[in-house]
Amino acid sequence: MARPKGNHEERRGDVAEAVWQVLASDGFNGLTIRAIAHRLQATTGVVTHYFRSKREIVSYALDLLEKRSASRLRTPAAEGLAALRSAAMDMLPLDADSTTANRVWISSWDHALADAQFQRDHARRYADGVEHLAQLIRVAQGRGELVAGDAQAMATEVHSFALGLIVQAVLDPAEYPADRQIALLDGYLGRLARTSEIR
Repeated sequence: MARPKGNHEERRGDVAEAVWQVLASDGFNGLTIRAIAHRLQATTGVVTHYFRSKREIVSYALDLLEKRSASRLRTPAAEGLAALRSAAMDMLPLDADSTTANRVWISSWDHALADAQFQRDHARRYADGVEHLAQLIRVAQGRGELVAGDAQAMATEVHSFALGLIVQAVLDPAEYPADRQIALLDGYLGRLARTSEIR
């Protein structure tokens, strides 16, 4: 239930939580001012006090999702290949929270395809993700754990592998439980560590 009218930041936090709850249960297609108000047990006027349009809601929801995703990242216990593995695992839907986040990300693609700014924002997020992986790959290469080569190209491949696995696991969770996802990732990274070129 929403807090009584009072602290502006607390109230905004209530709205943010309602946005997340709607996203988690209904995806972006269900993200409406009315649905958020229903979660808040408030009027639509409370929501429109913070958001003037559906587009503002979607923009805010994407920012919120990015922050939530960043906040659950694991701190790798080591550098090199172990850190690369940890970063790739952070992307996968291995538990309830990461599955919800990935379901929301996938449902957001429809909006990104229909809105040029959202598309640019998504492209920037994915480019940032690839660059992070490339940095980890360079360290692993320097430690002799991965073969020398184009770290950026290898990072793009790792990122693409993880995204493909995410889609399969979200759409068919019974076929891709957490242990199978991890085994597939480990097998893939093991092949990268042994080969002299990106296949």
